[in-house]
Amino acid sequence: MKKLMLTFLATILFLGVTVAQKNQIPLIGSHAPSFTAKSTNGTVKFPDDFGKDWKILFSHPQDFTPVCSSELLELAYMQKDFDRLGVKIAVISTDDVDQHNLWKAHLEELDYKGRGTQKINFPILDDSKATASKTYGLLHEPTSSNKDIRGVFIIDSENTVRSINFYPMQVGRNMKEIMRIVEALQTTSQTKVLTPANWTKGDDVMVPYFPYTKAQLAANPALEKEYYNVGNRMWFKKVGNNTQDDVKKD
Repeated sequence: MKKLMLTFLATILFLGVTVAQKNQIPLIGSHAPSFTAKSTNGTVKFPDDFGKDWKILFSHPQDFTPVCSSELLELAYMQKDFDRLGVKIAVISTDDVDQHNLWKAHLEELDYKGRGTQKINFPILDDSKATASKTYGLLHEPTSSNKDIRGVFIIDSENTVRSINFYPMQVGRNMKEIMRIVEALQTTSQTKVLTPANWTKGDDVMVPYFPYTKAQLAANPALEKEYYNVGNRMWFKKVGNNTQDDVKKD
């Protein structure tokens, strides 16, 4: 009897751990979980079907709601900008694909902000069974057990999670800020630099170390004009034609 009870308790513990793992939010640096879903663009396996492009998974609470509608119209308007960065977009909610198709058709008839009508080319994924929502930790039960909060997962070309952001249902996301994060991530990945607070593309970047030795400076005096410091902890690298003559070097 005692052995049977221990086996029962072990099984309950195992099931509890398994459920907790399925509901855990994928962490920065982890591999993005794969799932397959029906969508407005046919069946999609995310993130695999997007290949070596960067990907952003946007979750939203419900189709036809005002905040969600404004976000999708902003994404549609900025689609070409994301394309230039090599970024593919996917949107997901716990509504089904039939509802998604009706919503998409409705949105494509609207003239939002006087920009004219916009085509929605990115897929809107059906997660009516909430499988992917649980895998990505999108159901925050103090808020809702069946509707996603506003999540943003930025995933790189190797399908590694690079950035995670969550927003409450009542607050729309700043799509330009999300694009800025992508630009910052791509910049730091490509050149092994850092981006300071409020950085935007084209601004000077930071380096995490003293940028040159005395010997390197002697061999290449131009290095002194390429870098500058603020205090003894922050070293910057100039980008493009930016000048920092007004920054006092310490």
